[in-house]
Amino acid sequence: MSAAAARAPRVILAEDDPHISTPLLRALRREGYDVRHVVDGPAALAGGLSGTADLLLLDLGLPGMDGLDVCRTLRARGADLPVLVLTARTAEPDLVLGLDAGADDYVAKPFRLAELLARIRVQLRRTGADGDIVTVGRITVDNSSRRVLVDGVPGDVGLTPKEYELLLLLVRRAGTVVSREVIMREVWRTEWLGATKTLDMHVSTLRRKLGPAGAQVTTVRGVGLRLDSEA
Repeated sequence: MSAAAARAPRVILAEDDPHISTPLLRALRREGYDVRHVVDGPAALAGGLSGTADLLLLDLGLPGMDGLDVCRTLRARGADLPVLVLTARTAEPDLVLGLDAGADDYVAKPFRLAELLARIRVQLRRTGADGDIVTVGRITVDNSSRRVLVDGVPGDVGLTPKEYELLLLLVRRAGTVVSREVIMREVWRTEWLGATKTLDMHVSTLRRKLGPAGAQVTTVRGVGLRLDSEA
């Protein structure tokens, strides 16, 4: 990835329930976030004050220090990173307390993953930490406008929605191999059953539309695809 590439947004997940944290960590990392997991209030506070995070996902019922106290202390000490509260306390007074303590938004448990991810994107976009523009070698993807540039040339290369989603997935995981199973699940929302004609056709078309930069899309035989920074 080039020096101009946007780094992965850094998220702290403060959640002590493994039934929630385990699948959520997997989903956040799949979306391309750099996630640090902590399980108590003092660790959440330390992470929030470190200046190394772009967003704090904060459970209110943490051991050692309540999430509300974490939030109040962060704001009292001048930390301005977005705080998105995860809470089972959905009564209006509890939500008002959270917002008054300095939380930027909240998601009620049990939550829908799609809604949580959308709220995360809103908060990161507000601070400019969403990583919407990423450059890998000759390819730039601006996810806020869904534009793809090659060698910085304005305008897109005419990708279909599936071709775009495939490229975005590879860009977010540039330099690492993305398995066919993951690609079929994330782009086509289906399980991989061994047949890859659809994927192979899209890869071929994607490479052609990217021109010389299409050679950055490398097939790792028997495994999947990798987006390299150089052809």
